Amino acid sequence: MSNSLQLLMGSGIAAGAAQSIGGNIANGLTSTGTTQGGALLLGANYNVVSTAPLNGGVILPATAQPSDEFEVFNIGANPVAVYPPVGAAINNGAANASIAVAVGKSARLVCITPTLFGAIVSA
Repeated sequence: MSNSLQLLMGSGIAAGAAQSIGGNIANGLTSTGTTQGGALLLGANYNVVSTAPLNGGVILPATAQPSDEFEVFNIGANPVAVYPPVGAAINNGAANASIAVAVGKSARLVCITPTLFGAIVSA
């Protein structure tokens, strides 16, 4: 259990609520596919891609709701394509278009509506 979860639960917040507030982490991910349809579905709030084959990607969950947040950290050998759910857009770009997260960089994505995500990519 992470220190932040312990602190939240120690203050009287139930375990499920603390997990929701604190988010969850997925380490050691491998980006997959070369298209939106073949990309790895993200299942955590904080996602560490450690294996990034050329043109590999990840996709945000279609179940995302407004204010849901996701971060993608790329520590792999190649850029990672981050795709929105099918039919959605990132930063008001084209539907289904990805953004690139360079090696050693990260992106923070927020669900604004089920079909629009905002993104900040580290420099």
